[in-house]
Amino acid sequence: MPKVKTNSGAKKRFALTGSGKIKRKHAFKSHILTKKTKKQKRNLTHSGVIDRVDESNVKELLGLK
Repeated sequence: MPKVKTNSGAKKRFALTGSGKIKRKHAFKSHILTKKTKKQKRNLTHSGVIDRVDESNVKELLGLK
């Protein structure tokens, strides 16, 4: 049986925490920042954890399943 390849886009976007959760970055922080408020930009800086419903899909892309 062949090896399962990790999705290249997913491995750049997601990281695993010590407890096994998957970290992600917020969208809308790369460009067109002049019209966004300081508060919006500051809150987009922090990383979040992916939703439980998306966890199985992302783990499959990362080859963790």
